[in-house]
This record gives sequence, structure tokens and C-alpha cells, in this order.
Amino acid sequence: MGSPNVEMYSKWGCPYCVAAKALLDKKGVSYTEHDVTMDSAKRAEMTQRVPGARTVPQVIVDGEALGGFDDINALDRQGKLDAILGL
Repeated sequence: MGSPNVEMYSKWGCPYCVAAKALLDKKGVSYTEHDVTMDSAKRAEMTQRVPGARTVPQVIVDGEALGGFDDINALDRQGKLDAILGL
């Protein structure tokens, strides 16, 4: 099984985005970051892929939306994040 495709929609200066990146970096996971700060097309893409998403970050693993930093941090505390990330 290969590594999962991890994507994150983020904004410049967002402390939750920084925290989410730090958590993924600590796990040694590579991810693609989509900056929606000045990119309305990327923001529209985010809301299409994650219906109801109004905030960043939005973390997506293999097409499944996990939510924001609080969500992935909770998964990590529950011991579930590593399995999702294929670690």
C-alpha cells in the first residue's frame, strides 16, 4: 500500500493551518498545500470538495475530508490518525 494522497487547503497567516502543517510535518507526511488566501478558484474548489467548509485548514486524505486542525488533532489523540495516514 502506497502513501495516501494528503491535501490541505490553507490561508496565509492562519494559526490553525500552521498547527495542522506542524502536525503533519511531525508525522513525516508529505502533503499538497492549496493556498486559498487570494485564489477564489481554489476556495470554490475547496467548498465543492468539502461541502459546508467555511474555514481553513481543510485536510483531505485520499479524497476523504477529515476537517480542520481540531479534527485531525482529535484523531491523533484517539490514535486513529496514523492508520488514516498509512503510518
